[in-house]
Amino acid sequence: MTHGPALVPDATTGRRPPPVGASRRTGWAMLAAGVLGWLASFQLTVDDWRLLRDPGYQPPCNISPVVSCGSVMSSPQGSLFGFPNMLLGLGAFAAVTALGIAVLSGARLHRRLWLALDAGALVGVVFVHWLIGQSLYELGKLCPYCVVVWAVTIALFWYVSLHCLQRGIIALPRGVLEFLQDTHWMLLGAWYGVIVLLVLTRFWSYWSSLL
Repeated sequence: MTHGPALVPDATTGRRPPPVGASRRTGWAMLAAGVLGWLASFQLTVDDWRLLRDPGYQPPCNISPVVSCGSVMSSPQGSLFGFPNMLLGLGAFAAVTALGIAVLSGARLHRRLWLALDAGALVGVVFVHWLIGQSLYELGKLCPYCVVVWAVTIALFWYVSLHCLQRGIIALPRGVLEFLQDTHWMLLGAWYGVIVLLVLTRFWSYWSSLL
């Protein structure tokens, strides 16, 4: 796979680097993450609103004592910044969806926009892993819609970062870059695998009771 040139201003002309295009894989990853993340955030917002109106309301995601989202939404962790976390998702995933459509339509985004998107995805990944820890070890609940948000946020960060590395927007030694390119599916699968393993071990008594 070819790598884009390092995007630095031309020393002789002083011109800024041109906008950077992306592969269709990156565009589809952005679009899928944006749409799925937005839908999950929207459903959580609807259920949270109904819970505010009727404390006795049972969201459809309240499937069992472990698989439940009602108690997660009403917890302090569900409104970390003073408002429901899902409102952040509605705005962020809408922006990602729009950018994904633009990339698939052939748009070339500015280098700073790619860096901002990658930085935002990194913040999202850090936040998601904090929420994973809170869900598993503090609340003891597994919210299905939250799991969707976890999965798509990780995938978004992974493929936007890979794109930035391939296009020279973020510098990395060639050997490391080639390793990431050759094993990106396996590494992402291992990332998900660790999370699945944590979920299985944390609620093993519950899962085993279903067998």
